[in-house]
Formats: sequence, C-alpha cells, structure tokens
Amino acid sequence: MSKHPLTVAIAQINPMVGDFAGNLAIAKDAYRQAAAQHSQLLVFPELSLCGYYPGDLLNESAFIRKAYEALAELTAFSTQFPGLIAIVGTPIKASGPGKPLYNALIAIHNGETIAEYHKQLLPTYNIFDERRHFEPGQQGAVSIEIGGYKVGLMICEDGWNDNADDYPVNPYEALALINPDLVVSINASPSNIGKRTQRHQVICGAARRHGLPILYVNQVGGQDSIVFDGTSFAVNADGELAREWPAFQTVIDTLRFAEGGFQISPPPAEPQTDNDQEFILQHILLGLRDYVRRCGFKQVVVGSSGGIDSALTIAIAAEALGPENVIAITMPSAFSSSGSVSDSQLLCEALGVPLFSYPIKALVNDFAEQFHSSFSDDLRGLSLENLQARLRGTILMAYSNHSGAMVLTTGNKSEISVGYCTLYGDTNGGLGLIGDLYKTEVYRLSAYINQRANREIIPAAILTKPPSAELAPDQKDTDSLPPYEVLDEILKLLIEGKQLADHEYQQAREFVAGYRTTAAGEAVYQRIVGMIARNEYKRRQAPPIIRVRPRAFGAGRQMPIAAKH
Repeated sequence: MSKHPLTVAIAQINPMVGDFAGNLAIAKDAYRQAAAQHSQLLVFPELSLCGYYPGDLLNESAFIRKAYEALAELTAFSTQFPGLIAIVGTPIKASGPGKPLYNALIAIHNGETIAEYHKQLLPTYNIFDERRHFEPGQQGAVSIEIGGYKVGLMICEDGWNDNADDYPVNPYEALALINPDLVVSINASPSNIGKRTQRHQVICGAARRHGLPILYVNQVGGQDSIVFDGTSFAVNADGELAREWPAFQTVIDTLRFAEGGFQISPPPAEPQTDNDQEFILQHILLGLRDYVRRCGFKQVVVGSSGGIDSALTIAIAAEALGPENVIAITMPSAFSSSGSVSDSQLLCEALGVPLFSYPIKALVNDFAEQFHSSFSDDLRGLSLENLQARLRGTILMAYSNHSGAMVLTTGNKSEISVGYCTLYGDTNGGLGLIGDLYKTEVYRLSAYINQRANREIIPAAILTKPPSAELAPDQKDTDSLPPYEVLDEILKLLIEGKQLADHEYQQAREFVAGYRTTAAGEAVYQRIVGMIARNEYKRRQAPPIIRVRPRAFGAGRQMPIAAKH
C-alpha cells in the first residue's frame, strides 16, 4: 500500500543572536504559514531559537535560561497545530564530563518533544569555534516517524564528512543503517564565493553514495561580519537537485516528498551562481542592512575621496539603506586633486546622496606649526601623510558622534593585507563593506554597478584614474606597491591558497611562479610576504569587514602579532 505524499515546509529565516522574543515571533509566524499550507513537517535552521553563532553568550546562565524558556514557549504554542511536527535548533544542557552544552535539534509535536539529536561533528576551523562551547553528541542515528515515513536527522557539519577527511566519525554511515526514507539537515552555513557549489558537491555526492534523499535547510541574514545566504535545497537519492530556494531572501515554502523522492520543481528563472558580481553585491547589501539594523543605526557616513574605494562603498550603502540615509563628506587637503572633490560631487549627485565639504588644509598647517613648536622639528614624510588620514578619521568620527550615523571604512583587501592604510585614520569605522574584495575586484564590481543600472553611477573618471592616497605631491599607489594586477595574485596565493576555487588557485599559482623567476619579481614577492606579516597589528585594530571570500581577515585568519615568520 503506497503512502500519501508528505508535505514539508522549510523555514529559511533570519534569526538574530540573543533576540529570543524576535526569533520566537518569526518561528510562530512560520508555524502559521506552514499550517495554512497543510504541511506535516516544518524545518527550521540550526540554533534558530538563539541565533547563530552566540559565541561566549553560551557561557552565560541567563542566555541558556532564555533559550529554555523560548523552547518551552514554542513547544506550548505547537498545541495549536496538532497535525504539524517542527524541527528546531537550540542549545541544550549536557550531562557528564566535557563541555556543558549540546548543539541540539529538537522535534516538537503537539506540546511534546518527540526526538532530540545532538550535533556530532563540531567545527573548529576558519570562522568556526563550536568545540569551545559544545560537547559532541553520541554517535548513532536519530529519526522520527511522520505519515508513514522515517525521517533521519542531521545538523550542518554532520553532513560534511562523508569522505572521513576531517573527523573519524561519518554520521551518514549510522543513518544508512536505519534506512530512512528522508534525511533532514538543519544548517547555519555562511555564504562566501564558491560556497553554494561546494555545498551541492558535498551533499549531492553523499545522497548519491548512500541512496538518501536530503533536505538541506539553511538560515539567511547578516550576523556581524558573517552573511548567511540561505539557498536551501532538496536533493533526491540519485544525487540530483530537486528544488532550490533563492539566495539572500527569507522564505517559508513547501515541497512534497513521496516514495519516489521529492517532486521536482522547475529551476529558478535565473541561474544562481556563487562568483558573479550580482552575488557579491547582494551578499554585501544584506550584510550591511542587517548590521546597521541590529546595531541600532539608521544612517551611515563615508569619507568621499573621489577614489574607487569610497565611491563603491557609497554606492552600495545608498542601495542598501536608501540615499537619504547615507552622508558623504569630502575632506580635501593641499595635495588633493581637483577631481577628488568634483568626482565626489558627480557620484553623490548620481546617487542622490548629500555631500558635505570639510577642507583640512588649515588643520594640517595648524597641527604642523604646533608640532614644530612642541618638538622643535618639522612634520614631514610619512608622519605628515598619516596626519591627513587621521584628521579625516577624526572628522568622520566627530560627525558620527554628533549625528548618530555609523562610519563605514573604505579599505579593500589588497590595502588591508599589506598595511597600506593608516591606523586611526582611514581604518576608523564601524564596518568595512569591501574589506574582503581585492582591488581588482573593487573595479569589477564598480563597473558592474554601472552596467546593472544602465547609467553612470560611479563616474568614468573614478574608474579610470590611477589609484592614489593623495597624501603627498603626485602620489600614486604604484609608488609603494606593485600594480594591483600583480599584487592581487600574490595576495590570493599567500592569504587564501588552496581555499581558492580550483581555477583561481591554479591561475594565482602559475602567475606567481612565473613572476618569481626574475630577481626583481622574487624581491617584490618577499617584500609582500613581509608586509603581510608586519601589518597584523593594524588588522587586529580595524573594524569588522563583511566576509565574502573563503578566507577573510578576522576570525577566519588568526595570526599572532608578535611573531617572526
């Protein structure tokens, strides 16, 4: 006798760390929508009740108490929908030796917990540090019965070790032994270039090898420097993708599962890719929107130099928050070109962003005079250059204190890597939008924004002028650095290496190998190695940046400051 199809609802939601009331409201709304669509199973992401990742909030007893209270409230709420089973993620207290908590999956039905599963594989690489707070769950499979179907349960990392490369345990083996009809995996999988393709390779490959249909539900939203893209998906036992949901959007939706697998839905109208410019733009837009909203800001302020970095930052901010919520300030000095002001004006006019002028020439002169008076020496060279950047940073922070607008820093990954930035100057701010984009990528994304709008938002003069900090007469970035086309390939290899996509890694490796065949090239390469190492102290004091690439500065690259390497 054949079984009736199972209607499953996925809750690709955007929870906030620590906002138990808000997360509960989201969960209850998902319940209502799932019930209205006659769903029998509702699946939430990993740690959806408390938000991912709470970090050391997990060490606070009040936080864990609130997590338990939220779970109890949601369990009681479930009695209103007796025909619906929900799978939620939350921290649960552990017993016995080891860490005090489990990263848990709880299955709720009509006011009761019907199953509890503890995450077995706890990642401690890149941006992850789950073993700091959680104890690994016991080996073995957990399942629930619903509508005559056996549903196996997993949490995120449990599904990424089918080749047994990273852990001695492979949870798929235990699941295969109980022969479930369907596997549900709840996830908080961060977004980065190439991640969607990687997920499909891992999960679809495991489904094919073990003959297990898998529903992969992921969260969406920005949390500090991390962005979650959603792109939840369902894959049949043959490893073929049956359904995928949009990136960077909250979604409550249903699909049907029968004995033959998931009912295949038409593919999205437009292919979703990991490394195109629209993906990068939407990734940063969501990261900025959520960061500003969750930190309680309404506006942002950006120093507009007339260069490509500040232009791209202002353009992204205007789209994310609305031009009325972005303030630009141009701060010309004695060394600023005429274009630094006029190009800023063209940019802000095209975007509808207000632009204010705060010249710093007199401030620099006054500071230099007092410096000479106090120290009997002239302010010159790098000290004079950095003074200008620090005065600009002070002005931006003064405006921020006055208006309540958050300062956006404008450094790109190339400059941050080698320390081509001024501590307490252009590194000031609450968040960096383009700090995980190399300079060549900044140009590509800027050109795309114009192409996408079918008009010149970022002026051609900004796209074509030689990059310059304009802190000294006729200064160009190439006075201190190799061309960015060279620098970026070296940086990709040194910072990201094999975490790059295969084609990007091969390109960087071949380029750098060829470049180092000359004495001059080898000297530049070694200088870049030293600059990366020496400037860790600057990166440690810089604001968070929105992570876009597989290995970003911050939690994803933890290096000592006082070290010889």
